[in-house]
Amino acid sequence: MSETSLCIKVKKIHGEKTLILANKLGLTHRELKIQQNTNYIYIPLIRRPEENELPKLKAKLPDFELATKVFTKKKQQRKTLHQVLENQLPPHLLASLPRALDVIGDIAVIDIPPELKAHERLIGEAILKTHKNVQTVLAKIGAVSGTYRLRELEIIAGEQKTTTVHKEHGCQYHVDVATAYFSPRLSHEHNRVASIVQKSETVLDLFAGVGPFSVLIAKKNVDAKVYAVDINPEAVEFLKRNIRLNRVENRVIPILGDAGQAVEERFLGVADRVIMNLPEKALNFVNVACKAVKPSGGTVHYYAFIRLPDSLENAQLRFSEAVEKAGRKVDVFLSTKAIRETAPYESQIVLDAKIL
Repeated sequence: MSETSLCIKVKKIHGEKTLILANKLGLTHRELKIQQNTNYIYIPLIRRPEENELPKLKAKLPDFELATKVFTKKKQQRKTLHQVLENQLPPHLLASLPRALDVIGDIAVIDIPPELKAHERLIGEAILKTHKNVQTVLAKIGAVSGTYRLRELEIIAGEQKTTTVHKEHGCQYHVDVATAYFSPRLSHEHNRVASIVQKSETVLDLFAGVGPFSVLIAKKNVDAKVYAVDINPEAVEFLKRNIRLNRVENRVIPILGDAGQAVEERFLGVADRVIMNLPEKALNFVNVACKAVKPSGGTVHYYAFIRLPDSLENAQLRFSEAVEKAGRKVDVFLSTKAIRETAPYESQIVLDAKIL
C-alpha cells in the first residue's frame, strides 16, 4: 500500500535533526515510511507546516524544502490483548489477563482465571482480533486428567470446532484438541530429540499421541524405525493420518494399546531409544522402558513434573532407583533440565539417561 504525501526534503546529513524537529512540531506522518536516496532524506508530513512554524524549520535547516512524494505505508503493529481490552475492563481485571495462550493450528486455548469468567466471551473476541490466524478460541475448564490426558474445553469465540492442522518444524499434524492431547509448548523438545537420534536407531515412543515426536524423528532420520504407541484410539487415528500426511509410512509404525502390554508382547529388548512423555505417571513406567531398551543399553527421555521444594536432583534419584528396581542401571545422565513452567512453582522436566 502506498500514499502520496507532502514531505520535508533535506540532505541526509541533517536527517536526524530534521526528524526530531518535525516530531516536536507534530508534523511527521507516522504511518508512512521515511524514504532516502544517495543524497537526500524525505520525511512524510501529516499536514503542511503553519506560517509560524516555517521560520523555525528554515532557521535550523538551511537546505529545507517542501516536496510531494509517494510513500509506502508502514505495516500496522498488532495490538496486544491488554491494549484491545484496556477500555472495556477495569484496571484490576486487566491485571488478571492471562499472559500466555496456546495456539494449535488456528485454535487458541486459554486459561481464564475465575475473576474473568464473566468476561470470557469478550476476551475470546479480543483474541480473534489480536491473532489474525486464529479462528476459534477455547477456554480451559479444569486440569488435564484421565488415562487419555484430556481436559474439558469450552468454545468462547469464533468457529464451533475443536479440530485443526498444526504445523511444526516442517511437519503437519491433524489434531482434535478435545479428544487427543497435544502441547505446542513442547515444540523445542520435539525438535531436540529428533535432532539427536542416530542413524538406523530403533525408537519406541511409549505415549505418542498424534505423533509430534515420532513423525518428526522419522522425517529427520530416514534410516530410523519408530514404533509409536498410545492407548487413546482417537489419538492413534490422528497419528495414522499424520503418518500418511507427512509421508513417513515405512518408518513410523502406529500401535493402539497399553504401553506396558505392548512392550511385553512386542518390544522386549529392541529399542535404542525410548521416549516417555507422560509426565504425570512416567515414573510408573520406568520398568517398562527398561524392558524395552536393548540388553547392550540405550537412551531414555523421561519427562516429569516437579514442584518446589522438589528438585532436579531428587527427580534423578527417583528415576535411578526405579531403573535399579527394574534390574538395569543409569550409566550417565546426558541432560537434565526444566523445559517449561506449568503452574506457579511447578515445572516440567526432562532427564536424558543412558541405561545399561
